[in-house]
Amino acid sequence: MRAIKMTVAAALSAASLTLVAAPALANDAETCAVAPVKLRTLAASAQPEAARKAERNIALGEALCDARNRSEAAKKFNLAAKSLGTELAAVMTTQASASVQ
Repeated sequence: MRAIKMTVAAALSAASLTLVAAPALANDAETCAVAPVKLRTLAASAQPEAARKAERNIALGEALCDARNRSEAAKKFNLAAKSLGTELAAVMTTQASASVQ
């Protein structure tokens, strides 16, 4: 009985992770188009070491986008965002302050 409960719990966890990841996969094309610009804007005001790491991952992400490997590109963009002290999801959801006001 315990094994069945554990199996059901694992299946539910996997299903919920799939639902969470599905929108991220659908937005990979948008990520390739928008993330480099937004990340470079953040990197311009970051510490030099963090900006260097971010720029390296942004360039790798762009190369992966060009090679049509958008899921790996998103990972590189996320690494760039983390080196800048944020998450890629937060970078992608932020709007320009002029459009908010």
